[in-house]
Amino acid sequence: MDTSIQIFDTTLRDGTQGEKVAFSAEDKLRIAQQLDAFGIDYIEGGWPGSNPRDMEFFELASEATFNHAKIVAFGSTCRAGSAPEDDRNLNLLVEADTPAVAIFGKSWLLHVEKALQISAEENLGIIRDSIRFLKEHGKEVIYDAEHFFDGYKANPEYTLATIEAAASAGADTIALCDTNGGTLPHEVAEIVMDVQEKIDTPIGIHAHNDCELGVANAIVAVQNGCVHVQGTVNGYGERCGNTNLCSLIPNLQLKQDFRCIPDENMEQLTALSRFVSEVANLNPDIRQPYVGRSAFAHKGGIHVSAVMKNEETYEHIRPHAVGNQRRVLVSDLSGKSNINYKAEQLGLELDQYGEHAKEIVQKLKQLENKGYQFEAAEGSFELLVKKMTGDWEEFFTLEGFRIIVEKNVSGSCRTEASLRLKVNDQLEHCAAEGNGPVHALDKALRKALHKFYPEINDMHLNDYKVRVLNEKDGTGADVRVLIDSAEHGKSWGTVGVSHNIIDASWQALTDSFSYYLARQQKEVHQKEAI
Repeated sequence: MDTSIQIFDTTLRDGTQGEKVAFSAEDKLRIAQQLDAFGIDYIEGGWPGSNPRDMEFFELASEATFNHAKIVAFGSTCRAGSAPEDDRNLNLLVEADTPAVAIFGKSWLLHVEKALQISAEENLGIIRDSIRFLKEHGKEVIYDAEHFFDGYKANPEYTLATIEAAASAGADTIALCDTNGGTLPHEVAEIVMDVQEKIDTPIGIHAHNDCELGVANAIVAVQNGCVHVQGTVNGYGERCGNTNLCSLIPNLQLKQDFRCIPDENMEQLTALSRFVSEVANLNPDIRQPYVGRSAFAHKGGIHVSAVMKNEETYEHIRPHAVGNQRRVLVSDLSGKSNINYKAEQLGLELDQYGEHAKEIVQKLKQLENKGYQFEAAEGSFELLVKKMTGDWEEFFTLEGFRIIVEKNVSGSCRTEASLRLKVNDQLEHCAAEGNGPVHALDKALRKALHKFYPEINDMHLNDYKVRVLNEKDGTGADVRVLIDSAEHGKSWGTVGVSHNIIDASWQALTDSFSYYLARQQKEVHQKEAI
């Protein structure tokens, strides 16, 4: 049995219809090249008749090299009363100069009569004529039967007649579309089986996720004979999105006897997901199956202990199979296993410190009870461990700081931080102005440290978050500050907690600098040892 499944990616077309998703023509080309390298069969680039950006993409794509994927232009069947050769949309599809085109037509009699306001027979003629026109121009044609499942449930005879018209006109593949995303898996299975008995043309599935069944519906469609699946990276798409290829592909290939991409490319899945998120300027969903940062994260001590003995106890696949990695979270649920695992990841040898692991567990639980959170603050966690085990020397100590915030009648605000630090037994007194208290403190701290540690110029703050911990206390509530810092692509998180937002920020800020300086010092020692 042939178990190969064609993967048709519509991230660059249907995906961009999702809220907050937008790509330039250059963005689209970069993503298309990554999809090609990953092993995607078809890449739908957009609708050349809808906007200049999509036409620009097809121009760029025509000059690029794709080793595996076919670029696809998208459009609709010709307008009622218009001959295909006179239809602007169909002619633009031809001019896009892609080897394949995807066109959609009406399958639901409700749309034919109410939206297009034409007869049922006229709609069948439009489908046949449009596909024949594109075939005459040498195109591979994927016909998207819009609203197929809703149409079938309302009038199966007519809906089947529409795809029979497409098949008779020479469509290479017919994709059955759950356009409203409301069909359930058992319905998909029954309808696909019926279609398989009546149509010889290869059948595909285009599902939406309005019932959170996009992946499930695609899977049952494949299990019942579909050989072509359309979807998007990260499930981007209109409303609730499309079938998520980042879940579908491993579900088909790693869990069942279907081949979607070359086996050796599966480890690129997580990188592809995050690349597309980055280009889209969207935060990755940490809880996304397979590729999310939390997909293989373990927090409960019992779970961690078991996973360390045998990964199959709490992981359905090896994280590395999809390019992800196991993470052990350190929290108030942690046991000794969590601490040992996290320390091992950070290159800390706790065994040499005997019972320190138990003390660290207790200290962590006390701190998290106060509001500290180390799941996203691994830099602060490493500093805590080193300080508790005696493996630490301070790079600087605070003598005191003062912050002045002035607001004048014009509405402008001025912030100045004055800082006294002891560095290498020398007292440094520096002041700096900033956009706000934390920015001013950051600038003053850099001034004080620069002549001793000039490498701090290479690190910068990536993100700054404040979380109120006990809202009922209003403006007097404790706050948690999380700071994410980075240097040359490496990032780390630090945390501070206090009823004073400036104090909490100072804790997280100084942990960030201390962690960076410790890491730099370690790298220098390693080089000297070589």
